[in-house]
Amino acid sequence: MIRVVVIGAGNVAQHLILAFQKTKEVQLIQVLARNKMELSCLLDSNLITSDFNQLKEADLYIIAVSDNAIHDVSSQILFDNKLVVHTSGSTDMSVIHSKNRKGVFYPLQTFSKTKSLDFSRIPIALESENTSDYKLLEKVAKAISNEVYQINSEQRKALHVAAVFVCNFTNHLYQIGETICEENKLPFELLKPLILETADKIQTLSPNEAQTGPAKRNDTTTINAHLNFLKDENQINIYKTLTKSIIDNGKKL
Repeated sequence: MIRVVVIGAGNVAQHLILAFQKTKEVQLIQVLARNKMELSCLLDSNLITSDFNQLKEADLYIIAVSDNAIHDVSSQILFDNKLVVHTSGSTDMSVIHSKNRKGVFYPLQTFSKTKSLDFSRIPIALESENTSDYKLLEKVAKAISNEVYQINSEQRKALHVAAVFVCNFTNHLYQIGETICEENKLPFELLKPLILETADKIQTLSPNEAQTGPAKRNDTTTINAHLNFLKDENQINIYKTLTKSIIDNGKKL
């Protein structure tokens, strides 16, 4: 059985903890977190520590903290020549302290502590310095997910940028839509079937094939009517930028 230590108590760490607890191939032997109380509802207290001096020896250490803290955290691991990985989509594995072997264990999903997920459907992107470490990472990843991929650093950075577009930016557009609804005394629930259908369509169509709307049709009458309706300058600029991008994309095809 592969012995794993998770370092961190945030969104990613908590979902990994829950996933590891459901598999027999991996033994979660310890979690290190600054605030032990954040994990009290997930683990027995004897499995949680906030002291690096009490860190147990394991086959794999997974650092699930903010990107700018990865190097500092990795430097505090007392052991040498252990496999230490981070879960960041945009950070190079070279930031991990050189006293240990390095890798990346990147689960591609948006994580919230209060929203449960089926981890078996979450893609996990792996990277390591050598083949033997990759095989270990692959075993751990396949123990909790059916979607495991080997990608290099540049591919992972590209994947993370793409994820920001399809997730974070899209969610911000949901927020703008919700604001427009609230300002006009409309329930945001009216848009939810449309949101779900839009996401569902790309399961069978390419995003280009699924694109609809006034910009796709180059319907300048409707576009101008929308721009005249909007009063918020930020919303107007976003509408103009996205409309131009859709129209320009159509010209390229």
